[in-house]
Amino acid sequence: MSRFVAALYDRFMAESEVACLADWRRALLADLTGDVLEIGAGTGANLPHYPDGLRSLTLTEPDPHMQRRLVLAVSQGVERPFTVEISDAAATALPVPDASRDAVVCTLVLCTVPDPQAVLREVVRVLRPGGRFVYLEHVAAWDNPGRLRWQRALEPAWRILADGCHLTRRTGEHIRQAGLVVDSEQRESMRKALPWVRPSLRGVARRPA
Repeated sequence: MSRFVAALYDRFMAESEVACLADWRRALLADLTGDVLEIGAGTGANLPHYPDGLRSLTLTEPDPHMQRRLVLAVSQGVERPFTVEISDAAATALPVPDASRDAVVCTLVLCTVPDPQAVLREVVRVLRPGGRFVYLEHVAAWDNPGRLRWQRALEPAWRILADGCHLTRRTGEHIRQAGLVVDSEQRESMRKALPWVRPSLRGVARRPA
């Protein structure tokens, strides 16, 4: 399904990008500086929103169909005052040394990985003390029992159609269990998205100094 998902992803997300996601991405990334790594960069939706204050940006994307679109987005984008590197590394084996990144960015990724806690352990490993973890994810509708029942019922079929995407992840809990300290967090409906993927969570956490 990965070829199919990669081909349709930007079109599928277009209305939500206009309605809310682009603004959320811009606000989350606006004050990043230094050396930044993005996990599962996909087709490059975050690229226009990275500020000029970065020193380097490493983009990981293991799916070859997504990565082809990511390479194209980087090559056709505006010239940037920082280096950009693309890697096919998996989220559980990030290609950078321990404590080497000022920030790690993860948007709409933790829903698809088999083991989000293993990914978050890698995030903690590569962050410098005090480094930030920036996240935007769709999550379980734990505050809406009716919608949560629909998510649970739809999840088996959705995982097949959406290349492994889970509808009932409790990402906020996973982030805290990994030892990251949440500085700010917001739950909000992802406008123009399908009802079962609307519950979203975004925020900034940090590795303790």
